[in-house]
Amino acid sequence: MSHRYFPHTDEDKRIMLEKCGVGSIEALFADIPAELRLRRPYALGKQMSEVEVRDFFSRLSARCTPLACFAGNGHYDRYTPSVVTSMLSRSEFLTSYTPYQPEISQGTLQYIFEYQTMMARLTGMEISNASLYDGATATAEAMILASGNSRKRPRVAYSSTLCDAVVETLRTYARYHGIDIVAIPEDGGVTSVEALQSLLADGNIGGVILPQPNKYGIIEDFTGLSDAIHAAGALFIINSVAIDLATLRSPGEWGADIAVGDAQSLGIPLSFGGPYLGYMAAGKSLMRKLPGRIVGATVDASGQRTFVLTLQAREQHIRREKATSNICSNQGLMALFVTIYMSLMGDEGLRKVNSISAAGAHYLARELELTGKMRLSFPDRPFLNEFEMTTSIPAERIIDALAAKDILAGVATAPDRLLVAVTEMRTADEINRYISTVKAL
Repeated sequence: MSHRYFPHTDEDKRIMLEKCGVGSIEALFADIPAELRLRRPYALGKQMSEVEVRDFFSRLSARCTPLACFAGNGHYDRYTPSVVTSMLSRSEFLTSYTPYQPEISQGTLQYIFEYQTMMARLTGMEISNASLYDGATATAEAMILASGNSRKRPRVAYSSTLCDAVVETLRTYARYHGIDIVAIPEDGGVTSVEALQSLLADGNIGGVILPQPNKYGIIEDFTGLSDAIHAAGALFIINSVAIDLATLRSPGEWGADIAVGDAQSLGIPLSFGGPYLGYMAAGKSLMRKLPGRIVGATVDASGQRTFVLTLQAREQHIRREKATSNICSNQGLMALFVTIYMSLMGDEGLRKVNSISAAGAHYLARELELTGKMRLSFPDRPFLNEFEMTTSIPAERIIDALAAKDILAGVATAPDRLLVAVTEMRTADEINRYISTVKAL
């Protein structure tokens, strides 16, 4: 296939293929199954003027029906103040590169510093990095840190109530880092404390990862677990949805050593799955082991406040064999995004968002139970804005019926189970339409 905008000559291609150790472009992509490979030119059509392009995409978007999103499972439909996207485009901020030269990077360095400060406050921890790809990779990085922190205790335990996507990422990282991970069974929708204590008694656990809230939306009680985990010589890691920490007890208050999770809930649009933002905060004793950027505040020769990268060597970002992590320069723009969002919302605003979401979720759960078609899977467990329902009719049937009413019902976690989330974006009309549709089934 000819690509006239690619500048490589035939000689360039030959040299590159030779370096790769293959004889042709076909051989380079031989691992891709034939049925997945495009065997025709891209269907781009003829060239169009700007007006024609705008008209084409307007007509294309008109064919899409937006759905009221009641799906969650780690990713949530949150409100994005318009000022956030406006400020993102300012020239002193708009870069994805690591700001090694502080004299020309003060805008970038300052917002990273402010991000770290806000995330440290939100998590109740002493220090935060900036940042990681998403909540799953942040949790995997915490697993690596915990495993390497004590070579005599190489195993890392994780709760079975951790989000499934996070667990899959842990397994992938563990496989290629030679880390032994073990699941802590659940009991009634929460982590089995008895099973955890039994694992800790074995004496070879270097870290324990627990979710708050968990994959069912349940708020777990970690009372006494910090002491037990630390007594066993392990690090205590809590994975949380960032915005929930404005209302729930923070990882720092639970005695955690590391707080990780996804910050997408802090106003980042769903955007078909990304880009998102993984946060990672810890106690000062671990600050030199954290992956990602860390910015410090100091003063320059004139006594003016200034910001610099600190506590890490340049190898942290550019030399794989010596780096703590290889995904450290990632999401500067997303860190700026949530920094602006949190500065606009403030403590009161974040708590209000959670209050509105929780009120809508509890109302919806109660009314769905009254339909006789659904019941809470764990009726005695507390939840914030997400909950799992056990259905008397197939969950997929409910999803299809609500889709016909322009509603994304939730995530089917089993043939007869549906995970539902409510955020501040959901209106009373949408919630009542959800209820009436289920009632009519």
